[in-house]
Amino acid sequence: MGMFSKLFQKKNTKPKVKERDPLSIEIGDIIEYDLGDYEVVGKITYRQDSYKWITYQLLEGRNTIWLSAEMDDELELGIYKTIPLSVQKPFPKQLTHEGKTYYLDEYGEARVVGEGRSVNINGRVMEYAEYYDDSESEFLSLEDWGSEIEVSIGYEIEDYEVKIIAGSN
Repeated sequence: MGMFSKLFQKKNTKPKVKERDPLSIEIGDIIEYDLGDYEVVGKITYRQDSYKWITYQLLEGRNTIWLSAEMDDELELGIYKTIPLSVQKPFPKQLTHEGKTYYLDEYGEARVVGEGRSVNINGRVMEYAEYYDDSESEFLSLEDWGSEIEVSIGYEIEDYEVKIIAGSN
């Protein structure tokens, strides 16, 4: 390479974007799921002892869904949507929603770290309960934040069903 070619060669100044997976999604990333493009606007990391799981708040227009990701024996992903269902404590052994019965699977407490739209819950401890239906294909998730019990309905998805587009480094 001559002196002029070194002077006038283009420099690659693009920042290297870190590869994303369902456990490393960041605020501002775009998630393609079910023919929709969702922006990641919130992230909650839950910790119970040494175990952790993450939920991402995904927004498409006015449509909000939650992507749940956890590494158990293998990667487990789920899509959840908040529903209006009144639940009182103590958490019951079963719940009924739209004629379907859901059975208590697990419950406990977790400390949370919130980012983006979820930053206001940073450092809080919440109680949760997980329920499944007869076919174990649909789930109800309850989260007690002290002032209200939030209920979401969801189902498992496979990792190939989501495409992650990094919105930043």
